[in-house]
Amino acid sequence: QLQLDESGGGLVQPGGSLRLSCAASGYTLDNYAIGWFRQAPGKKREGVSCISTPGGDTYYLDSVKGRFTISRDATKNTVYLQINSLEPEDTAVYYCAASTSFKDNCVIGVDWYDYWGQGTQVTVSS
Repeated sequence: QLQLDESGGGLVQPGGSLRLSCAASGYTLDNYAIGWFRQAPGKKREGVSCISTPGGDTYYLDSVKGRFTISRDATKNTVYLQINSLEPEDTAVYYCAASTSFKDNCVIGVDWYDYWGQGTQVTVSS
């Protein structure tokens, strides 16, 4: 079974940057659409970005457009989420997830994703 491992979270000041990584072993991530989600305390898990299989689309939640960038590195079998201009409202546990439902596009609905990582904490505070 596909296992995903997130890393790169941490404590950062407002305006700072982080790069989150989603790595897999044993399975090629290029065969899956990958989504990044976040869940703040007391709130529902929300999708922030996704990337389809290589050559296809990316998608971003409106509130993160221009600040978040999703990308793939096939040589490392890893998907990244670069987060810039961090805001306190970005504080959450960030999860990556893989979907077999998409090929050239993706959506960031939780129910479309089959495999989930354990999450990495991002805290934005001065």
